[in-house]
Amino acid sequence: MGFREMRRKNQALSPEECAAVLARGTSGVLALAGDDGYPYAVPMSYIADGGKIYFHCAVTGHKLDAIRSSDKASFCVIDQDQVIPERFTTGFRSVIAFGQIRIMEEDGERRMALEKLAEKYSPNILPAKTQEEIRDGWGRVCLLEFSVEHLSGKEGRELAENRQ
Repeated sequence: MGFREMRRKNQALSPEECAAVLARGTSGVLALAGDDGYPYAVPMSYIADGGKIYFHCAVTGHKLDAIRSSDKASFCVIDQDQVIPERFTTGFRSVIAFGQIRIMEEDGERRMALEKLAEKYSPNILPAKTQEEIRDGWGRVCLLEFSVEHLSGKEGRELAENRQ
């Protein structure tokens, strides 16, 4: 099965614009197949790196149980959401990634993901302090890798018109 095409193509973001939204965002919502057929969507901090998105989480919980049941996931980042009351609309921009997610097992790949996350969220911390934090939390953190298979972005008509 392929991914659906966007209905309003004139509001679609280019691949470069989608990548920029992912790069500047600091949180998004990871959606998984949860218990009893209910979707499970959870806010997450992340780092996007090429065609991969990395997350960290606790070593147990609903999220990991869901991933073990199904590796299919989506991840949504809202870049802008400006309410325009007089026009009964919003100026929005968002990106949705679809792909497969896995629990990272190998120590080297886990460390790489943690270092990338630390670089994004704590860029001015001394490297020695970052390494100390990674070492101290190593046994209490799980790392996830989301491989992007499809990426789409859209912005509200008002933003698209201003861009053109």
